[in-house]
Amino acid sequence: MVKIGIMLWLLGLLVLEGEGQPVTKAAAGSYHSLFLKSDGSLWGMGYNASGQLGDGTYNTTNRPEIIITNGVIALASGEYFSLFLKSDGSLWGTGDNIYGQLGNNTGNFTDRPAQIVASNVVAVAAGYYHTLFLRTNGSLWGLGYNFDGELGDGTNLNSRTPVLIEGGNVTAIAAGALHSLFLKSDGSLWAMGGNANGQLGDGSTNGTYLPELIEPGGVAAIAAGAMHSLFLKSDGSLWGMGFNRFGQLGDGSTNDVDMPEQMMASNVTAIAAGWIHSMFVQRGGNLWVMGNNHYGQLGNGTYSDSHNPGQIATKPVTAIVAGHYHSLFATSDGGLWAMGDNYYGQLGGGKFNSTNQPNVPELVMAGPSGYNQISSQLLNGGLVQLAFVGIAGLNYALDQTSTLSPPNWIGQATNPAGVGGVLWFTNTPDPLDNNFWRIRSVP
Repeated sequence: MVKIGIMLWLLGLLVLEGEGQPVTKAAAGSYHSLFLKSDGSLWGMGYNASGQLGDGTYNTTNRPEIIITNGVIALASGEYFSLFLKSDGSLWGTGDNIYGQLGNNTGNFTDRPAQIVASNVVAVAAGYYHTLFLRTNGSLWGLGYNFDGELGDGTNLNSRTPVLIEGGNVTAIAAGALHSLFLKSDGSLWAMGGNANGQLGDGSTNGTYLPELIEPGGVAAIAAGAMHSLFLKSDGSLWGMGFNRFGQLGDGSTNDVDMPEQMMASNVTAIAAGWIHSMFVQRGGNLWVMGNNHYGQLGNGTYSDSHNPGQIATKPVTAIVAGHYHSLFATSDGGLWAMGDNYYGQLGGGKFNSTNQPNVPELVMAGPSGYNQISSQLLNGGLVQLAFVGIAGLNYALDQTSTLSPPNWIGQATNPAGVGGVLWFTNTPDPLDNNFWRIRSVP
């Protein structure tokens, strides 16, 4: 019996290689942007005077260029530096290193990715000039700028090598301009560093060189802007504190807040904090924005600040990131969109013009048309014909294996995608064997 059901289920989860890959994650620095595709490739665009794009040059670009071809699973962007994490647990950085945020015990810049930690890293965050990362044992480490105590090691001394902040139980991290946030496994929220605008949420404007408890439990996600902080509770409520001069806390005012205040009561699923604006996604994929909009980074068709959350985007949003004065978001069709400041090409659309467009921001990278639209048809003689929608003109290979533990993929055929990206494969499965199939793009 030919296991068509199993075959199609596997193909439905297929990840294709090449430019048709959907965008899964993004990061935004001051004037540059990074994003990941589902094949683990890392891409970048925008300002590159410090080598923050890691392409071996110091040349700015207004179009996405590939930096790492595969194996990248997480990323973060600081002021003029970039960080990324590979699937082997190694942490890498490129760009500005004036305060030692790249962890190589020097102050030397680099225009190529340099390894910071060799293994066991599971998460990374970038502040203005400091770096945070988590290891597999739940320990929290920091390096770089520390004048305001954002490294949480009890001093205000900068560090060009990683210093231990917490020995275990840390599950999430976020880095602002001069402050840092982290979550522990019990859902508690902790903060350290600068607090001039109440961004630590401890009821004061006093900074601290050591982590202090802000919320005892129930926190599920965190985000840090320049001088404001956001956190999401497990009940879907959104909370914020700190600098609010431009309405980035979304409470209808421009008053700073030094204690957490509720911004949304429920249904929030993702949050992002920019320099002085904020973004969040509600259940169903609706995107909301508020705060500074001088460059159109709210994408609502105006250049006016918003003191209350406003909804934008017509497609379900799957990932969001807020930079200095620009914003990026990925949609359910695998596309990446951007709005706001584009002076250095950080929106990646091949232009240097800023945009405030409502609902249709700058398209950075289109998702693959009809991604994963796969169908099958049984033919005479035991043949099975598979139809797949890929990228027109790209070559795709059909591979087969009889086992998935581990798989031993054997090439069957290579065909080009025709008009509209449609292609067909016809094969004769062995009725006595397991038949597992994949389709992948090839040069």
